[in-house]
Amino acid sequence: MTKLQRVVIVGGCGHVGLPLGIVFASKAGLQVDLLDVDAAKVDQVNSGTMPFMECGADALLRGVVKKSLKATLDPTCIQHADAVITVVGTPVDRHLNPTVGDVYRSIDTLLDHMPDGALLVLRSTVYPGVTKLVHERLRRLKRKILLAFCPERIAEGNAIEELIKLPQIVSGFDAEAIAAASRLFGLIAPSLIELTPQEAELAKLFTNAWRYANFAISNQFYMLAESRGLDFYRIHDAVTRDYPRMRSFAKAGFAAGPCLLKDTLQLAAFSQNNFFLGHAAMLINEGLPMFLVEQIRGHDLSSKRVAILGMAFKAESDDKRDSLSYKLKKLLEVEALEVLCTDPYISEPAFVSLETAIDRADILVLGAPHVIYRDLEISSDKIVVDPWNFFPARVLASTTA
Repeated sequence: MTKLQRVVIVGGCGHVGLPLGIVFASKAGLQVDLLDVDAAKVDQVNSGTMPFMECGADALLRGVVKKSLKATLDPTCIQHADAVITVVGTPVDRHLNPTVGDVYRSIDTLLDHMPDGALLVLRSTVYPGVTKLVHERLRRLKRKILLAFCPERIAEGNAIEELIKLPQIVSGFDAEAIAAASRLFGLIAPSLIELTPQEAELAKLFTNAWRYANFAISNQFYMLAESRGLDFYRIHDAVTRDYPRMRSFAKAGFAAGPCLLKDTLQLAAFSQNNFFLGHAAMLINEGLPMFLVEQIRGHDLSSKRVAILGMAFKAESDDKRDSLSYKLKKLLEVEALEVLCTDPYISEPAFVSLETAIDRADILVLGAPHVIYRDLEISSDKIVVDPWNFFPARVLASTTA
């Protein structure tokens, strides 16, 4: 690595940028600047403390901070960059349409500081065709910037491990840009996969939409079985046990977070709203909280206290963005006597301790299957709603021919 010496990650203190910066700084020996607008997070990172949960990141951060990595609020760091990686993606507006204004504004700000000859990498999900539009924008401005789209495909919370174990998709509009991006990501990824920019854009969206649809199938089957008084997980066990063709049959549970629904929406818009499978998946996954409320409505909710255990969007996470536990909370507040919320990783003034939630509630709903809940002792007079089949109370029967 002779040319790429200094890497700037824009949005570098977030869930996508910070793990990537830590891995680059620790594995590649590059100088990494994490450019962010959140002063509190910048100070936290520079003190060697992670601003969110990420497995294995704490020790690695302490090893590189103030050495090969620093966080900053100063955009002039871009002036000396050999590579700039931006994690600004395409959001979805209230009409469920992708908006590219934030991407363009961010790119224009970067171009004010970027030197010619530098590599610009779009890292977060973008609407198909946005990379080409950015490329055309660079040409109109007569800027000699190498542009690549190299999507992240990591699971939040496991990014440190996955960045060095999973192949990296690399795309660009010319050989020089692809070569520069390949040199950069070849420092950390075990292998590289080259696609055209729009192929790469769709590859990212396909990945998240497939996962979202896969969860929707399981949630639909869960609702079908449970609505007839049948045990979904006895059926799940029967069809997956020692039967390889059903390995991808996921368990039921909340399919949420900042990516899966948004990226499914982007595919729906890209297909001119002909992505019927995606639309169905949205209805199913977003409808699961209402189904759970309907299932417990017969217990006279108006006289019952309900506790939601786990408010994060997934297990072992402190990220509450787009968590369906909050949707469930709103639905229950309309009907229940009281709704109690608890989470070991999220602190909010209205939350109660786990002990208080279990003691006061008549009904317990598992929102996020955190490991800490695994061996809870729950008295038999409590009603437990566990769409994840997480609690070890259910014993599956085994039959012999």
